Amino acid sequence: MKRFKSILYVTEENGDQQSAIARAVSLAENDQADLTMIDVIPSVMGEYSKEIIDGRMRFLKSVIEPYDERLDIKIIVETGTVFIEVIREVLRNKHDLVIKPAENPDFLKRLFGSTDIHLLRKCPCPVWIMKLPEKNNYSCILAAVGFKPMEESEGEEALNREILDLASLLALSDFASLHVVHVWEAFAGKYIRSRGDKTQEDMAVYVEKERSLHQNGLNMLMEKLSKRIGEDIYKELSPRLHLPQGDAQKRIAAMAASIQADLVVMGTIARTGISGLIIGNTAEATLDQLECSVLAVKPPGFVTPVKLDK
Repeated sequence: MKRFKSILYVTEENGDQQSAIARAVSLAENDQADLTMIDVIPSVMGEYSKEIIDGRMRFLKSVIEPYDERLDIKIIVETGTVFIEVIREVLRNKHDLVIKPAENPDFLKRLFGSTDIHLLRKCPCPVWIMKLPEKNNYSCILAAVGFKPMEESEGEEALNREILDLASLLALSDFASLHVVHVWEAFAGKYIRSRGDKTQEDMAVYVEKERSLHQNGLNMLMEKLSKRIGEDIYKELSPRLHLPQGDAQKRIAAMAASIQADLVVMGTIARTGISGLIIGNTAEATLDQLECSVLAVKPPGFVTPVKLDK
């Protein structure tokens, strides 16, 4: 099963981030991964002096001092636009996971601030936004998968595989329960209801057929997961499957709340050719409703609009 090789932690001044740093250190230790901490000073006031940058470096060294004996953590201080410099660092050193405390400390109904949304839209690797204070171990993880029955593309299959593999890995390492949700809709229902020659029984037959197709598709995803991780591990994991009907952006968030999920692992859908709109409407609307940590995964072939050269 996939493990991370290079983790990039993005500092966030809002709230006490020690719990998030501890979580990043623990993950790096478990995966035997490199861990880098990046601090970006917004360049809204022009260039910063060397003294200011050196002072920030000294502060960060004091923050990671408790972990010196456990892990060699690299520190980078940059100036500029936060999300751009973070993504450039990802491109430059091929990090395969970005971890960042949530920008909004209040966690009312909006989980993410502007930097978080930019990273979720444009960062080429998975982005883990942590709610503070972050837990040392999760109790419940929710993986949200999406597909069209009998029409799943290679891209959708690869994205779902990544979501399930990451969620399974974290659930196993934390001894957490794993829930898998797939939200479906009977799209032809309105058409059938508008036909005067169709009965309620016709409608029920159609809806049940659609439900069965989605159930079979979900079962196939889980069978493939079982083969990838092994039957014994799959039995230990014992994922619980959910197949609610309705609007995905509402039902996923509602499911996360009802099972008290600590983390939601989900995919984002790329829109090509539209600058700044690289996360799907459903994904972004769902993320806006979540009140827990989230690990967002890009579809295969995603190319960030951020360029490496300044």
